[in-house]
Amino acid sequence: MDHPKDIQQLSIEAAAFQADDDALKGKVIAITGAGDGIGKVAALSCAAHGATVILLGRTIPKLEKVYDDIEAAGYPQAAIFPINFEGAVEKDYNDMADAIDAEFGRLDGLLHNAAQLGPQTPLSNYEVDNWQKLMQVNVTAGFLMTKALMPLLEKADNASVVFTSSSVGRKGRAYWGAYSVSKAAVENMVQVFADEMDGINNVRMNCINPGATRTQMRASAYPSENPAQLKTPADIMSSYLYLLSDKSVNLNGVSIDAQIKH
Repeated sequence: MDHPKDIQQLSIEAAAFQADDDALKGKVIAITGAGDGIGKVAALSCAAHGATVILLGRTIPKLEKVYDDIEAAGYPQAAIFPINFEGAVEKDYNDMADAIDAEFGRLDGLLHNAAQLGPQTPLSNYEVDNWQKLMQVNVTAGFLMTKALMPLLEKADNASVVFTSSSVGRKGRAYWGAYSVSKAAVENMVQVFADEMDGINNVRMNCINPGATRTQMRASAYPSENPAQLKTPADIMSSYLYLLSDKSVNLNGVSIDAQIKH
């Protein structure tokens, strides 16, 4: 997992990546939180570049709307798999893996995008129920899903797993509570997965920090911020396509920034 280029340089290259129309042709890619925000745009973008997208999330009408948009655009037909990360247990993820195996036989990409923000309050005041829910959705669900889908990822020629990180996952910040801690756990989990798989299989595991992006979560975190001054999810898709395409086939165990100043 030694990378000759530093993370800033890799982030710059990823942000500048111009994907060919067929960059993801023939790939099967699962995306969590695909009904809204970055997940929705990522699903549409992957489909536009030739991927068959599996839409994962808890709000079925939102997933159906993305499905319809993909179909209307003439992209490869998507699939929907509803799942609620708050309540899902290991059997649910194993059942998901069985369903994907029966339909597609493999999985080329997995984007962990779904997350919850939780209350922004001092840790000394943090309710344990909120803590456990955030850890369940932001960390445990990603672990269980990746574990369950690993045999399908190993069947692909070059599988890419991408976890969504955050700047507060690299350096903790006051009042970000369980969200900050959960993202630090995600960063470490990716490093552990990547180190264990390095040279063992063709699955690579990386993180992406989307940065300040015009989403509902961002609006909740910064209610006084002018959203018009933020990048949209579409503005940062180059980095996602870079990580999910074969362009990043030699990248494993790193955390890049979708927005980088240079």
